[in-house]
Amino acid sequence: MARDDLFATPAEPKAEDAPAPDIARRQPLAARMRPRDLSEFAGQSHILGPGQLLRRAIEADRIQSLIFYGPPGTGKTSLAQIIARQTKSKFERLSGVESNVADMRRVLASAANRLENKGQPTILFVDEIHRFNKSQQDVLLPDVESGVVQLIGATTHNPFFFVNSPLVSRSQIFELRPLTEDDLYALLHRALKDERGLGFMNIKADEEALRHVAKLSDGDARKALNSLEIAALTTAPEPDGIIHITLSVAEQSIQKKAVVYDDEDAHYDTISAFIKSMRGSDPDAALYWLAKMIHAGEDPRFIARRIVIHAAEDVGLADPMALVLANAAFQAAEFIGWPEAQIPLAEATIYIATAPKSNSTVMAIGAAMKDVESGRTLPVPEHLRDSHYKGAKRLGHGVGYQYAHDHPEHFVVQDYLGAEKRYYEPTDQGVEKKIKERVEKWRAMVAQSKGQGPKSKGEGS
Repeated sequence: MARDDLFATPAEPKAEDAPAPDIARRQPLAARMRPRDLSEFAGQSHILGPGQLLRRAIEADRIQSLIFYGPPGTGKTSLAQIIARQTKSKFERLSGVESNVADMRRVLASAANRLENKGQPTILFVDEIHRFNKSQQDVLLPDVESGVVQLIGATTHNPFFFVNSPLVSRSQIFELRPLTEDDLYALLHRALKDERGLGFMNIKADEEALRHVAKLSDGDARKALNSLEIAALTTAPEPDGIIHITLSVAEQSIQKKAVVYDDEDAHYDTISAFIKSMRGSDPDAALYWLAKMIHAGEDPRFIARRIVIHAAEDVGLADPMALVLANAAFQAAEFIGWPEAQIPLAEATIYIATAPKSNSTVMAIGAAMKDVESGRTLPVPEHLRDSHYKGAKRLGHGVGYQYAHDHPEHFVVQDYLGAEKRYYEPTDQGVEKKIKERVEKWRAMVAQSKGQGPKSKGEGS
């Protein structure tokens, strides 16, 4: 079974073919708790909530080609199997790991015959589609394009980078997100009560134990259910026959210690205080909150990720070395672990807290993203288009482009966007002060070439 089969729901078995209860219970808990329909599906309310596009399409049996991507244990394969239950289409499955071109051609030929002779469409589910090479993915394209099959691909990788552009352009892309702690907590509770799960066992699980498993499962339902099953099967019953899953048992089952804080919110409050202390240029406060997190047993990678984000978000171009040092601290912490990881993390914390601050990068990309998402998509100007292929110049691609290095100071006034936009506004902080001087000089040259004065902040955006 492929790794994303957590919620895979096979076609409804006939009553006489159903496995005996003791045989079914030999399956992993994660397999037994597969959702049978959307009402049992955990999480993903952003695409499956009432009124959402994908839910409407599934309920109306109007599925087109789809690609699901997201981390393991988020229900990609499960969702495909639920769709299979609710559709009148024939459901076929291929694996990006196990299937070859011959398997693909056989399935596609059968789908074409089925459509021609019976009028029945086929849903082709390809698990780990990113594992198919370009040639294998190209085999799918004609039948996807002609409607012989409706493709459902599942991948843990961003399809815009790992799936051929023609397939992506013919598919709707849905991102499945890590499950929330509440999603996982509810799933664990259901597994304890459901006869398919652990309901046949006499189990008492403390809330703090379930919360701990839910929190440390990183949004992965399979990981959470596997940890619960290990706890249930390895804990001896008490004299009254009850299997008691305590926090200590849960810690051992998921093989991570509980973070020691005064209350549930302290975990988030402490990391918030840590980040805000660095942003506020107080190295002493930042070191205290760092020490508290280290003492509480936080994952060093969790702390390091926040330092990296902060270096780019709040220091930015005022001191570009902050991001370099933060990333080096991340790699060192991941490599050496506790207790020595506290040293590179402390070094990065002090450097970032004492560095000049600028959020110009955040503001710039935010403004650009807003334009792209809400405005008209700008075409690439003809002179900037790729000219490194036969016939490009006949289309006018690359004609008139000026090579910056052929001009004084390696700068030439040239239209690079085809519209008047200004997103980046450099500050006077640290290294960025020099960047600002260069940018303002270039912008003045552009304005002069157009017979304009220098533009004020935000003008033309």
